[in-house]
Amino acid sequence: MSTLASVVLALALDALLGEPRRWHPLVGFGRLAQALEARCNRHGNRLGRVTGLLCWAVLVLPPVALCALALPAPADTLFGALVLYFALGARSLAEHARAVAEPLLRGELPAARQALSMIVSRDTTALSESGVAAATCESVLENGNDAVFGALFWFVVAGAPGALLFRLANTLDAMWGYRTPRLLHFGWAAARLDDLLNLIPARLTALSYALAGSCANALHCWHTQAARHDSPNAGPVMAAGAGALGLALGGPAVYHGELEQRPTLGRGRDATPADIDAALRLTRRALLLWLAAITLGGLIATRIGT
Repeated sequence: MSTLASVVLALALDALLGEPRRWHPLVGFGRLAQALEARCNRHGNRLGRVTGLLCWAVLVLPPVALCALALPAPADTLFGALVLYFALGARSLAEHARAVAEPLLRGELPAARQALSMIVSRDTTALSESGVAAATCESVLENGNDAVFGALFWFVVAGAPGALLFRLANTLDAMWGYRTPRLLHFGWAAARLDDLLNLIPARLTALSYALAGSCANALHCWHTQAARHDSPNAGPVMAAGAGALGLALGGPAVYHGELEQRPTLGRGRDATPADIDAALRLTRRALLLWLAAITLGGLIATRIGT
């Protein structure tokens, strides 16, 4: 049950404190990653892929190894909670989403577009009110997996080192995993390794969204639409989440100055500003399901152990 204790403590710290405003370890990690990419990303094709993989290993493996060796067993619960706290971003996700929803509900579309541009990589300057609401809901659903459920899964499976591995890999994917001319080869390894680490968590996230929302609609959308998305993990999460909310999300969007024809996911009406809070409520209900599952797993493990 120490795993459950660490999870509850980490979630409580995240809810009370949010992400550290100063000296956040991931901020320093991100700056180091940016500097390493600027120095080493000078090749294309296979050599660029090998360079990117080596840089990924240099950045990720040492801190994960140190985490595994950090403290003896009696301190595992507290240490695990602290590592998981730094890996989580549930409160930050909600704060960023509400920063878009509040001006949108007041009819201040330019301010909402600006707030949205802080959390998505698409061009937000020409989005309508519904487009801003839809993009925010998409961000909440996808980042629910990246900022909450993926870290929880790997913490349960592999403890603090697992959560740290997932968060660092996800951070590098967010920085290097774009299919731009500069990062197409260098970021290949970061994108593929993040896909691998998300393979199971993304599907558990999709299932929890379905169970926490309109289940039949979510499962139908997941089954029939997920494969349309170019990401093997975002597809199930987005399709199930949109279906659970009864919304139609996705569609064409401008990324890095180019229009991308992305599929429509979900089934239902177009998004409204009020649906941003509905998406946040869905992630909270899904989190309660995860906590219940972790608790049940701990009880079963304790019973078997005795």
